[in-house]
Amino acid sequence: MRTIHLSIKRQEAPTAVSYWEDFEVPDHGDMNVISCLQEIQRNSVNREGKRVNPVVWDCNCLEEVCGACSMIVNGTVRQSCTALIKDFEQPIVLEPMDTFPVVRDLMVDRQRMFEDLKKVKAWIEIDGSYDLGPGPAQAADAALLRYTLSKCMTCGCCLQACPNVNSRSRFMGPAVISQVRLFNLHPSGRMHAGARLEAMMRPGGIADCGNAQNCVRACPKEIPLTDSIAAVGRDTTIQWLRKLVLD
Repeated sequence: MRTIHLSIKRQEAPTAVSYWEDFEVPDHGDMNVISCLQEIQRNSVNREGKRVNPVVWDCNCLEEVCGACSMIVNGTVRQSCTALIKDFEQPIVLEPMDTFPVVRDLMVDRQRMFEDLKKVKAWIEIDGSYDLGPGPAQAADAALLRYTLSKCMTCGCCLQACPNVNSRSRFMGPAVISQVRLFNLHPSGRMHAGARLEAMMRPGGIADCGNAQNCVRACPKEIPLTDSIAAVGRDTTIQWLRKLVLD
């Protein structure tokens, strides 16, 4: 039977030293990275024949919707559920995203993304000021743009690809900026557009973007992140000028 060679960067705990371990699993055909990790979980023996602890990773939907299974595959950050083995040279090299703290092995803590979404009020307030029936009418082209932006899975791929997002930076990253654009475009979300833009004007906001444009290439959902960065940058400038005049 043909086999698949995987080289995996492992780490027993958040503060532990990382190390590399190789595995060889049977090739059942049409396998992806997740199915290879499941094979290791069933029979956790490394390439030297030593029984070891199973590799830890994160996943849920297995259809590129939840965003949980992000990792670096052969040097490129991506969703591992759609990473088909036939598309990669072996050994398949798996690493955790280093933008986020490692929990164990390939599992990371993406909490910083969710905390930053709170800072920009990435939700629609339901304040009781209007009937909770059908929402406001939306133009078809505007609704299509909002749908495209809404496909963000908070997977973290764009943050991993961005050179301005790291442990020394407060930059919120392109995913959060795009969510600001999404909710500011929404007919009901506009009521808090000013507050979101104010958050973008603080440290860690739009000014910290270096315009590397790696994010748009890394996004598994092909969200126009650079368009969002430009749009939010324009809106924050208008917000600043408006405040300058009014104050």
